[in-house]
Amino acid sequence: MISIDSYGWIERFTDGEKASEYNKLIDSTRPEELVTSVVVLYEVYRKIKKIKGEEPALEAAAALSQTKVVEVDQTLSLEAADYSLENNLHFSDALVYATARQYSARLYTGDSDLKGLEGVELI
Repeated sequence: MISIDSYGWIERFTDGEKASEYNKLIDSTRPEELVTSVVVLYEVYRKIKKIKGEEPALEAAAALSQTKVVEVDQTLSLEAADYSLENNLHFSDALVYATARQYSARLYTGDSDLKGLEGVELI
């Protein structure tokens, strides 16, 4: 199982500088083996809508919906809060990280705030 943070998906949908690296990861993984925090869905939809408009944003959301989208529940919220306190993470980073950890998924990110954390691969 792997997880791609918002940065990676946004790179993919905007053909960003690191899109090819993320595309290889995403395209070589079955959708049901991709763990996606609902926070990532929010961030990707918002950013793509702002940059490209509603139709591309809806297409991006549809693509993410093919993965295992994980909603925030009480357990995940508490785990994220602990990770936030232990690692000085922002709210969304902590939730994305906690989601990946909950599924023992390797988290691929371009966010240096997550550098050095267990199970995180910086791209």
